[in-house]
Amino acid sequence: MPDGKACREPMRPSVFVSRGHLGSSCSRTDETRASQHSPGHRNAVTQTQLQIEKDIFGDAVAVNNGRVTVSRPDVLAGERMDTLVRAAVFGQGAEKEYARWLIWEIGQTVGVRPGSIHDLYMARGAGKIGGFTVPAINVRGMSYDTARSIFRTAIRQRAGAFILEIARSEIAYTDQRPSEYVAVMLAAALREGFRGPVFIQGDHFQVNHKKFAAARDPEVKAVKELITEAVSAGFYNIDIDTSTLVDLKHESLEEQQRLNYEVGIELLRHVRAAEPPGVTISVGGEIGEVGTENSTEEELRAYMDGFNRTLEKHARRMIGLSKISVQSGTSHGGTVLADGKIADVKLDLDTLERLSKVARDEYGLAGAVQHGASTLPDTAFNNFPKRETAEIHLATNFQSMLYDYCPRELREEIYGWLREHAKDERKDKDSDEQFFYKTRKKALGPFKRRFWDLPVKVKQELASAYDAKFEFLFAQLGIGDTAKHVAEYVKTPALHPRTAGEMAAVQAAPDDASLSD
Repeated sequence: MPDGKACREPMRPSVFVSRGHLGSSCSRTDETRASQHSPGHRNAVTQTQLQIEKDIFGDAVAVNNGRVTVSRPDVLAGERMDTLVRAAVFGQGAEKEYARWLIWEIGQTVGVRPGSIHDLYMARGAGKIGGFTVPAINVRGMSYDTARSIFRTAIRQRAGAFILEIARSEIAYTDQRPSEYVAVMLAAALREGFRGPVFIQGDHFQVNHKKFAAARDPEVKAVKELITEAVSAGFYNIDIDTSTLVDLKHESLEEQQRLNYEVGIELLRHVRAAEPPGVTISVGGEIGEVGTENSTEEELRAYMDGFNRTLEKHARRMIGLSKISVQSGTSHGGTVLADGKIADVKLDLDTLERLSKVARDEYGLAGAVQHGASTLPDTAFNNFPKRETAEIHLATNFQSMLYDYCPRELREEIYGWLREHAKDERKDKDSDEQFFYKTRKKALGPFKRRFWDLPVKVKQELASAYDAKFEFLFAQLGIGDTAKHVAEYVKTPALHPRTAGEMAAVQAAPDDASLSD
């Protein structure tokens, strides 16, 4: 991988600019632009600002000339933050815009800022740190309460090396656009009194191979638009997934991987062009689609050699990847049997260890990344840091816990909804248990508010279960006391969007709920 500072594609104007400058991170319609600069819009934001400051924080938080001051930080770790984050998720118009902006600015003030894990991973690739595996946790349902549990655990264990993520598909079916997701994750950190970088990641920013085959440019453009939207919101870690384009009909490994790395580089260049000042986004690649054949060292070298050679040719000295996702026996969500139990997984730890070593020793990456890990048996997790796995992705088990603790009446209502709205996804041989297990993620968006409004007792019981699970996972993965490594290697510059209205003006990318999660 080339050394030195990253070269940049010609920078598009960003929502993060110096005071007094103008610009936009992406195009907006004339109607949207006009509404944001109309007297009615300005008055709505001003009225919302006064209401939030007076009714929620009193004199503890003040806004002057677009900058936030916090006189009593303890107030942030209380029920007032609950009120603010609800406005950020369920508010209307200017109220929602302003709530998201205020959460961001409070975080900038007190030191809870979105960060890139890139430099920490480069330190690992250089052999300066190791012995732990970063959990990347897909926060899908009841996101605020789930994230609060994660931050509580991090504080207790002095953990800093963990990631909160959401995939392209999950953004669609959980009804969580990037700006909402970032606001909720930051609010959860503030609510628990966490301080430090918050690593928020776009997981599986994936190219749909069927759409790509039918029309290449529109599908690549859709992923680029999602990158723009996500980076503008505060996603400073992006997993580019073009592994769907691997073409096994070719004899040579290089030709099999060619589209994977060529389109991957096109997306990488878009990421680098979208970076805010002072941030090098951590970008991951992927060599084998999860749930297929296990990856090999030869495939990794074919991908990385082609990637680095092509990147050097088209964007000399641009910073490349920080990690590489591989396949070693898992599948997303696990394999559910007819009785609803999860089938045992034949995880190939030797393959994972060898691929991590090649990634570090030959390419300077943090190592290999394992997807689909949350449904593994508890005895598996302490093997990951022993094998120096850089990162594992965890999602489905937390969703299962949510449904396990969900009141029976609500769960049955959701299953009734799935029978109607997900019936096309049911296979003839599926039992009810298999069908609901595979499709119930699709109900997280339509029933989002119902999950947020679960009874207090249910939330308390679920919080205790989440705390125990995260305590176990963080300990098994060895990330306790990693806050010191984050403090040493990760810097998070202060970044200020111009206004709440401009922050909300970034165009939403097209959805695709059919992809990997």
